[in-house]
Amino acid sequence: MKWGDALVGIVLVSHSKKMADGAKEIIEQVIRGKIKIEVAAGTSDNRLGTDVFLIEEKVMEVFDGDGVLIIPDLGSAVMSAEMAIESLEEPIKSKTQLADSPFFEGAISAAMEASFGKSLEEVKQAAENTRGMKKIA
Repeated sequence: MKWGDALVGIVLVSHSKKMADGAKEIIEQVIRGKIKIEVAAGTSDNRLGTDVFLIEEKVMEVFDGDGVLIIPDLGSAVMSAEMAIESLEEPIKSKTQLADSPFFEGAISAAMEASFGKSLEEVKQAAENTRGMKKIA
């Protein structure tokens, strides 16, 4: 892998722009700009919630050919993300997946794997492997 190769992009879908921006800030400190990561959070009138069109826009922004992993925070974020994926055109549609993972832990694990040039399936698995992760031994 060399700089400029297509890498899996990540979209953080949250009801709270503040929460998603904070997660992105921490993740960017770790990955140092190696992958594209965007936030699709809140509504167009700055309320808590999710926006299908914003999710779709951010997926298209981070797509470089290797795929996009969407990390949602709560139930309706999943529904909004699913609706956004359905409205995408190929090849982006078939290369965009949702991770069933804790929001922050899944996002940072996925970002790390993506920064190493891993496949969409490997990046998704890294996110989902954080379910049940112990923080204290």
